[in-house]
Amino acid sequence: MNTMTLERRRLDEAPPLTPETMVAFERVQKTYDGRTLVVEDLNLSVRRGEFLTMLGPSGSGKTTTLMMLGGFEQPTSGRILLEGQAVERLPPERRDIGFVFQNYALFPHMTVAENVGFPLRYRGVRGAEAARRTAEALAMVKLGGFGERRPAQLSGGQQQRVALARAMVFNPKLILMDEPLGALDKQLREHMQVEIRKIQQSLGITMVYVTHDQLEALTMSDRIAVFHEGRIQQLSDPVTLYDQPENRFVAGFIGDNNTLSGEFLGTENGFGVVRLADGSRLFATGAATGHGAGVTVSLRPERLSLGSGDLQEMDNRIAARVLDRTFLGDRVRLSLEAFGDAALVASLPAAAGAAAMPGDTVTLCCRATDCRMLTR
Repeated sequence: MNTMTLERRRLDEAPPLTPETMVAFERVQKTYDGRTLVVEDLNLSVRRGEFLTMLGPSGSGKTTTLMMLGGFEQPTSGRILLEGQAVERLPPERRDIGFVFQNYALFPHMTVAENVGFPLRYRGVRGAEAARRTAEALAMVKLGGFGERRPAQLSGGQQQRVALARAMVFNPKLILMDEPLGALDKQLREHMQVEIRKIQQSLGITMVYVTHDQLEALTMSDRIAVFHEGRIQQLSDPVTLYDQPENRFVAGFIGDNNTLSGEFLGTENGFGVVRLADGSRLFATGAATGHGAGVTVSLRPERLSLGSGDLQEMDNRIAARVLDRTFLGDRVRLSLEAFGDAALVASLPAAAGAAAMPGDTVTLCCRATDCRMLTR
C-alpha cells in the first residue's frame, strides 16, 4: 500500500458520465490512519448492465472499494455517484443496492423464504406481494421448493443461492458480491460461476464482484479492474487483459507467465526487437521505448510450441534445455533453461510434449504477437 500525506496532487481525469454509467468513482481516496492510503485516487465507472470484477491480492484495496460503494465504509475524499447522484454519505439502506457477503449472512432461525423476504419486510412490502416476489426470487436461483427449510439444512451452494435471491428480491439497481464463492469446493465453485453469470445476463442487472481468483474473474466478467497497492493497474475485458497486460504486475498476476529481461534495440518489420542477456534477440509487440532502454518481455507458457514443420512461420526460435517434465493429463508442462540461464515454462498439448524429456535440447518457437514488451 502507498504511504503519503493526504495533500491534493495532480489526479487522473475522472471518467465521463454518460446515460450508460451506473456507478462512478471520482478521485476517491480512503485512509484509516491519516497516513496510509488503502485506496488512492480512484477513478472508475461501471456501465449499466455490466458484470465488472475487482480483482487483486489481499490488501490491494478492492474490498474497501466495494464497501465504500455499498455504504459500509465512507471515502476520506472524492465522490461516489450512483446513476448520477452522490451517495458517499448515504447509509447502505438508502442506496438501493443488494449485497452478497462471503459468509452469506443468513439468519439461522428463519426459513429460506423468510430470509429471502427480509429485505421486503424492511421496505414495508408484506402479504401476497411479498410472497409472490419471494417465490420469484427463489425460482430464479432454482430453489423453488426450499422455502420452508432452514439454512442449516442446505448445502453451501444452496445457501449461496439463497443469499443471491435475497439480494435480488427487491429489484435493486445494483448487486455487489464480495468473494461469494470462497467457501465452496472447486467443482461447485465453477458451477456457481456459470449460474451467477447466467442470472446476471438474463436479468440485465449490474453486478460488481470482488475476488482474488484470476480464473474466476476471467470466466465471469465483462470487464476486470486489477487492483494493486490501492490503485487500478489495468481495466480491460478479459481477453485484452490476458493477451495485452499493461505492466509487469498485471502480466505476473493474471495467469502463468514467463518474464524475460532485456534491452530494446528498435523496430524491425513492424515489431520491437529485444536483446536478451546472452545476446539472443526476440521480436515482440508493445509500447516502443528508447533505444537501449530496459524492458521486460511477457510470454505465456501456452504460446510456446516445439519446433516442427511450421517453424519457418514463427518469428522467434528459442534453443532450450529441458530441466523437468510434468504430465497434467491433456497437457505437459516443461521447465526449461534458455538464453544462458533464464528459466522458462512451456505448456504443451500432451501429444506434442510426449517426446521431450529432462536433459533434451529442444527448439521452442512463438510469434512476435505472443511476446509483449513491458516497461513498468
